[in-house]
Amino acid sequence: MGITLAGGAFAIAPTGARAGTLIGSVRNVVLVHGLYADGSCWSGVIPLLQKAGLNVVSVQNPLTTLPESIEATRRVLIRQAGPTVLVGHSFAGTIVSEVGVDPKVAALVYVAARAPDAGEDYPALAARFPKSPAASGIIFDGDQGQLSEEAFLRDFAGDLPRDEARALFAVQQPFHRSLLTGRTTQAAWRTKPSFYAIPANDRTIDPDLQRFMAKRMKATTIELAASHVSMISQPAAISRLILEACNRADART
Repeated sequence: MGITLAGGAFAIAPTGARAGTLIGSVRNVVLVHGLYADGSCWSGVIPLLQKAGLNVVSVQNPLTTLPESIEATRRVLIRQAGPTVLVGHSFAGTIVSEVGVDPKVAALVYVAARAPDAGEDYPALAARFPKSPAASGIIFDGDQGQLSEEAFLRDFAGDLPRDEARALFAVQQPFHRSLLTGRTTQAAWRTKPSFYAIPANDRTIDPDLQRFMAKRMKATTIELAASHVSMISQPAAISRLILEACNRADART
């Protein structure tokens, strides 16, 4: 079981109805993937959320520029009928932080995700922490970057069975250099209930950097013994956190 960090105090993560059952009126979840992946990375989480009664959509993030990625998420959000919980993995935390100011967004969930402040230089923030091993495995072909197979298996999806990780590597989507130069103009976590899942064995985004961002946003936080792709290796834990976000966001409305 993970641990929850709320306002700086540690407590055992909630269990029972609030953790695993949808009890409020929030019925929509929009999932956004980050680098080295596509929308199918949520395939373990989606059925669990659907079983709980949620309408779930996974955005196909183009990974081209930040404005285009933001627009792709906004288009999906517009189609949701009613309050929505917005979930971002890895780089998509940047998108969630920008799009999440929309009145339709009831809460934010960050899964091993970037969580920049408005206008913040994220690379400068990350430079205050140890460089992630995965960063050394990025290979560029002109403007497009991907992880090498070795880095993908070891540093991105290190807790998955090798065959499963290799299948994910086969559908890895390249990202454009220009994607990494964009900065947010909003920090939705400053005004919206926020939740954060930190994989303690992450080799793609330093766990201490994630702890810093989660504490800064005063997020309800769980820590998992997982790699960067905890939504694949531990979908039940991530689903419970999303359900908790739905229920607690509903309690505020």
